[in-house]
Amino acid sequence: MTIFDVLTLFGGLAMFLYGMRLMGDSLKEGSSGTLKVLLEHVTNNPIKAFLLGVFVTAIIQSSTATIVITSGLVGAGMLSLHQALGIIIGANVGTTVTGQIIRLLDIGEGGSTLLQFFKPSTLAPIALILGIVLIMGFKKFKRTNTAGNIAMGFGILFSGLLNMTSAVNAVSQSGLVDRLFSSLGENPLIGYLTGAGVAFVLQSSSATIGILQAFSQSGLLIFKMIAPVIVGIYLGDCVTTAIVCSIGARAQAKRVGAVNIMFNLSETVLVLTVVSILHKVGALDNLWNVRVDAGMIANTNTIFNLGCAIVLFPCIRLYERMARKIIKDEPEPDNPYKEKLEALNPVFYNTPALALRSCYELLLTEFRAARSNLRAGLDLIEHYDEAAKDALMQEEDYIDMMTDRVSRYIVGALPHMTDPYHIAILDQYYKVVTDFERLGDHAVNVAESAEDMASKDAHFSEKALAELHIVE
Repeated sequence: MTIFDVLTLFGGLAMFLYGMRLMGDSLKEGSSGTLKVLLEHVTNNPIKAFLLGVFVTAIIQSSTATIVITSGLVGAGMLSLHQALGIIIGANVGTTVTGQIIRLLDIGEGGSTLLQFFKPSTLAPIALILGIVLIMGFKKFKRTNTAGNIAMGFGILFSGLLNMTSAVNAVSQSGLVDRLFSSLGENPLIGYLTGAGVAFVLQSSSATIGILQAFSQSGLLIFKMIAPVIVGIYLGDCVTTAIVCSIGARAQAKRVGAVNIMFNLSETVLVLTVVSILHKVGALDNLWNVRVDAGMIANTNTIFNLGCAIVLFPCIRLYERMARKIIKDEPEPDNPYKEKLEALNPVFYNTPALALRSCYELLLTEFRAARSNLRAGLDLIEHYDEAAKDALMQEEDYIDMMTDRVSRYIVGALPHMTDPYHIAILDQYYKVVTDFERLGDHAVNVAESAEDMASKDAHFSEKALAELHIVE
C-alpha cells in the first residue's frame, strides 16, 4: 500500500459523494413541483402515505430530504403529523433503492453484450457523455440542463465507485483492511457504532451503504460483519435528519424527527434481536460466515428495512402518541397569520416550488390584509370609532411582521435558486412586498387623518364621501 493508493481511495470517495449530491439535488430541482403536489395531497390512509414516501425517496435518492420536506409541510400546517407517519416509514424503505443501483458493481465479464452495458465501467462514460451533451448542446432549455446534471451526477457517482474499488483492492493487500474488518466481526458493537458514526458524518445512509458496497469488492467482508454496520447506519442517518428537522421548527415539525428516531431505534432492536435469535437456532449457519458482495449488501439492507416497515407499521399511532408526550406544544402568542408565517421554512430552500409557494401564499395574505385595512381606514372617515382604529393598528403590526419575514426569507432563498425563472419570480416578490407594506401604511395615514377630523368634529360632504367609496 502506498500513499497514492490512499489518495485514490479518498479521491474516489469524494467523487462518489459529489456525484450523489449532484444527482440528488438535480432530481429534487427537476421534480420539486411534482413533489409538492404529491406530498400536499396525501390522504389519511397510512398505506398510501407509505407508498408515497417510498416513491418520492426513490426519485430524489435521499430519505433525509423527503423527511425534512415532510417536516416543513407539517410545520406549515399543510400536513398533519398523522399523515406524515406513513411517509416517514416509506422514506426509510425508499432509500434502499440507491444500494440496488450500486449493486451493478457485481456484473462480471461473462454476461451478455446487453448486460455489459449496465456495468459501472460502461454506464459511467455513457452517463457523462450524455450529461455534457445535454448541458453544452442545449443551453437554452432548462429541463435538458437539469437532465444533464442528473446524468453527470450518475456518471461521477459510478466513476468514484470504480476508483474506490480499485484502491480498495490495492489497500486490502496490505492487510490493514483485513485487520479492520476482522475487529468489526469480533465485536458487533464496534460495527454498529462505526456505521452510525459514518452515516452521521456523511449525513446519508445511501452514501454509507455505497461505501460498504465498494469495500465488499475486496472480498474481505462477511455477513456477520456487515449486519451490525448496516443497522448502525440507520441510527446515524436518522439523528442527522432529526437535527435538521428541529432547527427553528415548531413542535409539530420536531415531532417528525422524533418519530423517525423512534422508528429507527425500533428497527435497530428488532433486526438485532431477530438476527441473534436466528443465529442461535442455527438458521443463519449457511450465511453467517459467507463473503458478501454489493448485491448481498443491497438485498440485506432492503430486507431489513422492508421487513421492519411491515412489522412496525401497526405501531404508527403509538409513535405519534409518544412524540406528542416527548415534545410538548409550546405556548405561542395569538397570531391569525401564524401558519402562513411558519410556512416560510428554510428547509424548503432546496425545493424551489415549495419555497416559492410559501412566499406566494404569505404575499397574497399580506395583500388581502393591507387592502382590508385600507377599507377599514376609509370607513373611519365616515364613522370614526376608537376600537376600530386600535384594531386597524394591530393589523398593521401583523402586516409589518409579514413584510419583514417574507423579505428575509426571499433573501435567504435567493442563493439556493439556480433557475433564472425562479430568480425572476423572487425578484418580483421582493418588489411587490414593498408595495403591499406601503398600502398598509396608507391605511394608517387615513386612520390618523380620520382621528384628527373626529377630534375637530370635521366631516366630509356627501359628494366627497361618494368619491371615497370609488377609491374602495
